Amino acid sequence: MTKTPAASLLVLPPSAQPLSAAARAYNLQLTRIDKLKSQLAELDALGQLHRQELHGAIDPLRRQLAQSQRELALALDGFLQGKELSRGQCDTARAVLCQMARQLVEGGGPGSEAMRELHDRHSPRTLAQIKQDAADALRARLESVLGEPLDDEGQDLSAEQLLRAGMARLRRAQGEEQDKKREAAQAKRERKKPGAAQRQTEQLDADTLLRRLFRQLASALHPDRESDPQVRLKKTALMSEANAAYEKRDLVTLLQIQSRAELADPEAVHKLSDERLASLTLLLKAQVAQLERERAGRQSALADEFDLPEGLSPNANTLLQNRIDQAQDLEAAIAGIEHDLEQVTNGVRVKRWLNAQRDAVMRGR
Repeated sequence: MTKTPAASLLVLPPSAQPLSAAARAYNLQLTRIDKLKSQLAELDALGQLHRQELHGAIDPLRRQLAQSQRELALALDGFLQGKELSRGQCDTARAVLCQMARQLVEGGGPGSEAMRELHDRHSPRTLAQIKQDAADALRARLESVLGEPLDDEGQDLSAEQLLRAGMARLRRAQGEEQDKKREAAQAKRERKKPGAAQRQTEQLDADTLLRRLFRQLASALHPDRESDPQVRLKKTALMSEANAAYEKRDLVTLLQIQSRAELADPEAVHKLSDERLASLTLLLKAQVAQLERERAGRQSALADEFDLPEGLSPNANTLLQNRIDQAQDLEAAIAGIEHDLEQVTNGVRVKRWLNAQRDAVMRGR
């Protein structure tokens, strides 16, 4: 049977006697922490795998589409330099060309600067001006929703960066509001329950235990006190882990570092009193809550990164369907652009094609 990372920290029943309620509560939180950390690792691996799959399956289609779009934009530019098209057809050709050039610039990649120059030559407003207008309008909308200015320290952010910053601020504000409500509700429940003073004492004991454990590690692992270079490197790495764990109030990692550094009696956890276990359990519960928030944030970030539909969580099935949908959309777009390229190979067909483009726009209004 494979041991979980926190297996050595679990309290085992003495001989045939059952575990106390305090020991069971402590073990339960350890198990939840292991599960949550495993889920976070799975999300990281899933995101990395999906990025690799996208790179192999989607990037070639994107390059093919971009090449066809460049060819179409350049073909329209050639007609605009001649005198074959009517004024209305020229207006339609410019609109199609500028839209396509703008998409290519926003997508980046080879030739994007040439497309920027092509766009700006045919558009009354440069891409830089359009981008700034969009960013200013988005900033105004976001600040209206948030009720306060975006604190970006004067950075010149793009519309996409502003949107990410605004959504992050909104999610953070919503999360803080939910945390306040939960804390207020919990405090109200605690006041109604007997033993509130005892729980406050347990929390103080828990904070004291955490500080004491960290100080013990800091004293034992301080690399400046070690003369052996190899041991100093090991202690430096462990001390770095301990600092990060203490910052996050990660009791499990601190206890594991203590065990790895052979600073604790392996049997010590089994000898803890119920009062001490109750204090440790408070720390573990806080860590569980933090890991749950981290899992939700990781899921949200992956859903945003891969443009998953609202309400779908990232997993193997949803990300596979995401790749299939993207591939089908790109293949359809490539077929459409290649059909358009066939229509602009001579003056007769390009006029009919431009008239059809104009009519389609008019019908869509």
